[in-house]
Amino acid sequence: MPALVLLGAQWGDEGKGKATDLLGGSVDYVVRYQGGNNAGHTVVVGDQKYALHLLPSGILSPGCTPVIGNGVVVDPSVLFSELNGLNERGVDTSKLLISGNAHIITPYNVTVDKVTERFLGKRKIGTTGRGIGPTYADKINRVGIRVQDLYDESILTQKVEAALDGKNQLLTKVFNRRAIETDQIVEELLTYAEKLRPYVADTVLVLNKALDDDKVVLFEGGQGTLLDIDHGTYPFVTSSNPTAGGACTGSGVGPTKISRVIGILKAYTTRVGAGPFPTELLDEDGEALRRIGGERGVTTGRDRRCGWFDAPIARYATRVNGVTDFFLTKLDVLTGWDEIPVCVAYEIDGRRVEELPYSQTDFHHAKPIYENLPGWSEDITKAKTFADLPKNAQAYVKALEDMSGAPISAIGVGPGRDETIEINSFLR
Repeated sequence: MPALVLLGAQWGDEGKGKATDLLGGSVDYVVRYQGGNNAGHTVVVGDQKYALHLLPSGILSPGCTPVIGNGVVVDPSVLFSELNGLNERGVDTSKLLISGNAHIITPYNVTVDKVTERFLGKRKIGTTGRGIGPTYADKINRVGIRVQDLYDESILTQKVEAALDGKNQLLTKVFNRRAIETDQIVEELLTYAEKLRPYVADTVLVLNKALDDDKVVLFEGGQGTLLDIDHGTYPFVTSSNPTAGGACTGSGVGPTKISRVIGILKAYTTRVGAGPFPTELLDEDGEALRRIGGERGVTTGRDRRCGWFDAPIARYATRVNGVTDFFLTKLDVLTGWDEIPVCVAYEIDGRRVEELPYSQTDFHHAKPIYENLPGWSEDITKAKTFADLPKNAQAYVKALEDMSGAPISAIGVGPGRDETIEINSFLR
């Protein structure tokens, strides 16, 4: 049975939650493999809307085991706030598994994140201020706190003390902030130990055994390809690898076990935070996309920057991730435009460039070259098959498929769970 990776093919916010939820009834495990509560999924089930930040979307599917992998950074206060909110709404969260090797976002990581971003001023990255980057930095610097450390107070104290040695110098001497006490942090973290214990597991072993037993495992990335720390629009990126390769390192499952990579594409493009965005619209069309599409960050609450579809970005995502299928979301948002521009290439210093430039300087200077496709005015939210779509909507999807380099196997025509056209099964 397949091991599937599902990830964002743009700058995040493409509608991964809807795609994961669509598969949830057929999937035995859904695994978050990177990021933290800087990501967000909105899932609509019937007339209920759920905003998930840290938990895998599969937690809403009965019979599915949701897993937080070793590559995720976990803020315990956010985790339990989210679990309590779902429990109050009648969602069973008891099957959740959390890797003992996942790193903990500590209060000092959040503090460092906020003061550093403020200090950068005009050079700020656009971080969410939730401590994600500093936690990954601690991980790389080998002073991070892992979930398993909560069960050995001596080791926990030593690690917190080591981490604060440098951070307190930074806080007091550079940012003029008060030093953080080791005992205070240790005491707070220990309050989560017993609450976390029922969920903690050797998730690497669990997932590999599941695949050996022919279970279906879905690996769910946060953010998107262009926010990948290695392959995104650096430095305006996240601190982890939401690309397909990150699914292996963030879960402990080898690459030979991955059978399909599903990229989520929005029918237009959005971005949250700073950084280059060639097709960004600062006019009435951009405002209309934002309003009709409800483009506000699930986690940040920030308005998303909106623009037309960017084909070079889609091709890049296909290449970097080895995308086998695309899920095209929010096609319904484009209803009503007479013509819909699509970016097919860039103009950079007088040159036509067909692919995403590797140079940060070139990408900052890239101007979109558009091809206008005919629009449609018919309501498509009731469409159940591809043939139900207006001819111009069909042509738009086919054009995007040809430009992107992988088949579009599903189309979102509305926010509801059942407002999806499935062309090819992802489980084939």
